[in-house]
Amino acid sequence: MPDVETPVLVVGGSLVGMSAAVFLGHHGIGATVVEHHRGTAIHPRAALITQRSMEAFRTIGIEKVVREESEKQFVQDGAVMAVETLAGRELAWFIANLNEGVRDVSPTVRLFITQKLLEPLLQKRAEELGADLRFATEMISFEQDSASVTAVVQQRDTSQTYRIRARYMIAADGPRSGIREQLGIPMRGRGILSNSVTIYFRAPLAPLLRGRNLSVILVSNSSLRGFFRIEKPFETGFLVVNTTGNPAHPNEDLWTGLTNDRCIEYLRAALGDDSVPITVDDVMKWNTRADVAERFSEGRVFLAGDAAHVMPPYGGYGGNTGIQDAHALAWKLAYVLRRSAGEDLLSTYEPERHRAGSMTTEQAYTRYVTREAKYLDRGSLQPQVEDLNVEMGYSYDSSAIIPESDADSRAHENPRESRGRPGSRAPHLWLEPGVSTLDLFGRNFSLLTSAEGTGWLQAAPLAAQRLGIELDAHQIGHANFCDRYGISAAGAVLVRPDGFVAWRSQSAVDSPEATLVRTISAVLNRPLL
Repeated sequence: MPDVETPVLVVGGSLVGMSAAVFLGHHGIGATVVEHHRGTAIHPRAALITQRSMEAFRTIGIEKVVREESEKQFVQDGAVMAVETLAGRELAWFIANLNEGVRDVSPTVRLFITQKLLEPLLQKRAEELGADLRFATEMISFEQDSASVTAVVQQRDTSQTYRIRARYMIAADGPRSGIREQLGIPMRGRGILSNSVTIYFRAPLAPLLRGRNLSVILVSNSSLRGFFRIEKPFETGFLVVNTTGNPAHPNEDLWTGLTNDRCIEYLRAALGDDSVPITVDDVMKWNTRADVAERFSEGRVFLAGDAAHVMPPYGGYGGNTGIQDAHALAWKLAYVLRRSAGEDLLSTYEPERHRAGSMTTEQAYTRYVTREAKYLDRGSLQPQVEDLNVEMGYSYDSSAIIPESDADSRAHENPRESRGRPGSRAPHLWLEPGVSTLDLFGRNFSLLTSAEGTGWLQAAPLAAQRLGIELDAHQIGHANFCDRYGISAAGAVLVRPDGFVAWRSQSAVDSPEATLVRTISAVLNRPLL
């Protein structure tokens, strides 16, 4: 059996696995990706891409093309609302404009793009950055020891079987993750909520939209509960159906007896107009769940995306949380593989992402119950928090964050209020037209200081040399910088490659070089020099 050696093996080449390959490539690590399917997504599977995910895409150079492709598919800045039927009565408007009131917090915007269009963009960028993508290839088994993970894989078309040996492995193999099961990691949470279906169809829908700019259309009536996504030029879309019948005691199993005629019935019940000609193109069966893996890692194997957390598609958080898993893990793997960090840095992935994934899953569940499945409300719902808190206000608490004496352990907050607190996402601030503070981050640690921070600037290259790492230092002249980052004009902020604040000094210190060496060593889990 021919062997393949690779630093990181990614199992699963869909949205999250391909994102992991791109982020690793951005850090100079050429991953090997194995994917069961023969190519990227064939179903539209329209996804909301949050500003935080778009910030990650901005870092790797694909934000512009993602926005261009989104504009081809969907009218921008649409609403999220509920109706009895598309042709009938409007029930509620949850978001009047997808980007209303959020443009100040990020250089990016929220948008919709189908995975059918997004995944090829990620594939192209991953290949440009050195990834080895192996489609029509499935993992048969794996084992790990103290030094590596060895997987046996098979090429589906030729039946050739061979081994891939990697230093680390990322399991991005979906909600029924075989890797997670082999590791014996259980899922905890709300369990399966329904056997749902997504019906992909064609129909002349423009007259029913009546000029309304609608991004997500929730449907709730006596026949069914679900939601529409409709693409330009309003002749194709999909309908998700989660439950049917009596809303108080619904049918949660839509798989039994599902036929093309039954799908047509569902579509007519949701459209509210029996005269519309309908063609069903495809149907996907899937489980609505709200569960989180008990652990996100085992030895040299890390869970990401649906392998780590499965959530209802209310809020559009599932794919975004997976993208952010990959973004958070990639830089840590790269630093350890380059020996710039101690291997214990990888132990910070689980506490950081498990807390974020658990909070997000519960928020998706709350939205599912309050907007569609009220019969599930038995008094145990997590109170709904602002969308921005979920999307980019989650915070980290691990040994890769140096807390302040007055720091608290909040899991999330409005990103406008974090003000550079260690563990939070570094705030956005326009430095000049088209250039954000967020554009300063991405590959290296970054040190930000202001007008009186010359001592920090002089110390940064000396500390970097002692540590053997790259450290980007920037003196920010913007009038609002100190307030936005919670420091004085003589203070400094250390930002990790993933754009999260690792540490800050609110004022000057006597020995900035020694302070930086000590701080960065602690963040990277390295012995102090």
